[in-house]
Amino acid sequence: MQTSESTIGIVGAGIGGLVAAIALRRAGHDVVVFEQAKQFARVGADINLTPNAVRALDGLGVGDAARVTAARPSHRISRTYDSGEETSRLEMADSAEQRYGAPQLTIHRADLLAALADMFPAERVALGKRAETIAADDNGVTLSFSDGTSARVGALIGADGIHSGVRTAMFGAESPRFTGIVAYRAVVPAERVAGVPNLGAFTKWWGPNPQSQIVTFPLNRGKDIFIFATTPQDTWHLESWTAPGSVDELREQYVAYHPEARALLDACDTVLKTALYERDPMPAWAQGRMALLGDAAHPMLPFMAQGAGMAIEDAVVLSRHLDGVAMADIPAALQAYQTARIERASQVQLGSRGNNWLREGGNADWVYAYDAWAVPLGVPAQGAVAAAA
Repeated sequence: MQTSESTIGIVGAGIGGLVAAIALRRAGHDVVVFEQAKQFARVGADINLTPNAVRALDGLGVGDAARVTAARPSHRISRTYDSGEETSRLEMADSAEQRYGAPQLTIHRADLLAALADMFPAERVALGKRAETIAADDNGVTLSFSDGTSARVGALIGADGIHSGVRTAMFGAESPRFTGIVAYRAVVPAERVAGVPNLGAFTKWWGPNPQSQIVTFPLNRGKDIFIFATTPQDTWHLESWTAPGSVDELREQYVAYHPEARALLDACDTVLKTALYERDPMPAWAQGRMALLGDAAHPMLPFMAQGAGMAIEDAVVLSRHLDGVAMADIPAALQAYQTARIERASQVQLGSRGNNWLREGGNADWVYAYDAWAVPLGVPAQGAVAAAA
């Protein structure tokens, strides 16, 4: 893989990394992506792309491909876990498209990654590249990989997740914190739960504490229903996309929930289980010729469903700050990107931790109406702090 000090390197071929790669290449830069996995695999969770994320993807030309397998939830509904009382209902689908310029889409992560990978040259993705050391100087960044190879780039973007090696190289070692929460994930055929109402909606059942909830939404154009449930638990610390859980344990955790919620759990044959980890908001994401995006910068709990959305926004805004920028001016451009993004992402990060957003109505505009292609460059997002408070 040929690189030089005129190349922008990206560590991580996840959603944020690939969006950044496509956008930066479109902005005229030579880009290479380093991914530690030896091949792309169909693993990971199903994700919720709210209008802010879909609009950003549409601007890249990825939106049509994402829509092929995605579902379009009709509403965003909040319900009380035991009584079933509906405490808020937002129209999505066509209403969201009219209001925000894009709908909400719910899609398997692998389908979105495939759509993104189709838009970036495969020969510029280096698989099996686990960075062991990352060293920056005034003119570029040198990466040394576990396979004995190395690469030199003019700038480096860390899109390598919550355990980011680029983040460690920039700011020192710091371990993510276990939240004391575990998450269960399952998919059931919609026909199996046909009698349950609101299957076409994104529904959040708010539990007796901020850590307990059940979220459901349609997948595969409504053919399947995705179930994502969280609960406090101190005995399971494994963070995994693929670790199996117990269906019986899943059902036992939510025996106090409304019959309609429990009917979805009763339909589960298998379930995956993972521990949830987080970090605190960072005071800085950029340093010299390196910068972070997505979970590498602001890993967050899933309670606002904005993890993928924030990574996509980061990537688009980053590309706009680097559009037409000479390599000598990259450090200043990365600082401007940080200024534009850090306040908004930190507020979403804290809001996700608090898990109170849209519980009893409220205005979603400060999240959903954000347009990563139009926000001013080098300027903090307006209105985020007040809206999140």
